Amino acid sequence: MMSASKLLTRRDALQLAAGLGLSFALPALETRAANERGKQRHKSLLVVFLAGGASQLETWDPHPNSKTGGETQAIKTTLSGCDIASFYPQVAEQLGELNVIRSLSTKEGDHERGATFMKTGYRPDPILTYPSLGAIVTHELPADGLEIPPHVSLADGQFPARGGFLGDAFDAFRVFDPGRHLHNMKSFVGDGERQQRRVRGLEVVSKSFAQGRRIQTDNTLHQLTVQRALTMMSSDQLKAFDIADEPDAVKSAYGDHRFGRGCLVARRLLETGVRAIEVTLNGWDSHANNHSGQASQAETLDPALGTLLKDLKSRDLLQSTVVLVIGEFGRTPSINPLGGRDHWPKWFSCLVGGGGLTRGQLIGETDPDGTKDPKDPLQVQDLYATLLKVLGVEYSKEVITQIGRPIKLSSGQPIDRLIG
Repeated sequence: MMSASKLLTRRDALQLAAGLGLSFALPALETRAANERGKQRHKSLLVVFLAGGASQLETWDPHPNSKTGGETQAIKTTLSGCDIASFYPQVAEQLGELNVIRSLSTKEGDHERGATFMKTGYRPDPILTYPSLGAIVTHELPADGLEIPPHVSLADGQFPARGGFLGDAFDAFRVFDPGRHLHNMKSFVGDGERQQRRVRGLEVVSKSFAQGRRIQTDNTLHQLTVQRALTMMSSDQLKAFDIADEPDAVKSAYGDHRFGRGCLVARRLLETGVRAIEVTLNGWDSHANNHSGQASQAETLDPALGTLLKDLKSRDLLQSTVVLVIGEFGRTPSINPLGGRDHWPKWFSCLVGGGGLTRGQLIGETDPDGTKDPKDPLQVQDLYATLLKVLGVEYSKEVITQIGRPIKLSSGQPIDRLIG
């Protein structure tokens, strides 16, 4: 059972959202002291979600000059034995810090069902909403001293990370246009005496309403919600959402678009202590003109993700941050008459690393002809059990849902070779 104080922290952030209207010059941190800082920080989860289903053949598993490969060529990376699509030179330079899995598989080929499965590790259920990984992390690992939401979704995703049976209080706090000023975070009358008079007036009304209704009032958590909202509005931690003080060179390196600014804000939120962050890049559903569409997406993803990985490492954040780059499924090995690739959940790729995971592994191998099953297949639920374990969450813990049904946080088993 959740304590009221933990519930408030998340619920207040959500009600506030609805109701209150690289330094590239930093030296490499390879010293023992720097490494110890990474180990002492509490761990966080960062998910980069490629909404629409990025093509594995145009990202992390190219097959140039093959039946399935299309026009895409490959380049070497800092991960030994792993070539990726030539669209990603900046990611290629950082890839040795992560692992590449080429043999994930699901049975969900629909966008909504696929996104739900990939965000929760559970196939959709008509009578039960499962929590996202980020919701599980924030539920199980409270962030003491954090005055801003511990679970944040950046940029515009159609299927946001939900709290599910853990409660709406664990839904991600959504910021649709990252790096710009948050709406309704400042009082319209300023922070002076006029604002204080309004607060005192609200207290009078609230106390009057509470007379004779103590239980009903306590159940609404109204007063504490207001207090949490006011705390957030006056917190210095809100600066993490604002990139105005970042050097122009840094903002340019990430890219001046929602996804690039989202990646930069994500780094700032990690430095502030936010537990779970999701950054979404839409536009991967390439049923026509697949090659040009995937190449265009790479122009956004490569500099932003490459810079983010470089920044996390240089700022000693990678040891305390589990990074997952994934979409809801892959694309077909065959190319359709429109030059596109269709939905393909049978095998696809992801990047994963940081936060205590091993690094430098290439897992799985797919058939250049696209006819055989991949070698060394991995299940999504096992990957997610692994991530929860390294984050410090009891992945097999059972939670009793609102309908009295016991459900484990993860149905998978950790993958030992990914645990450092």
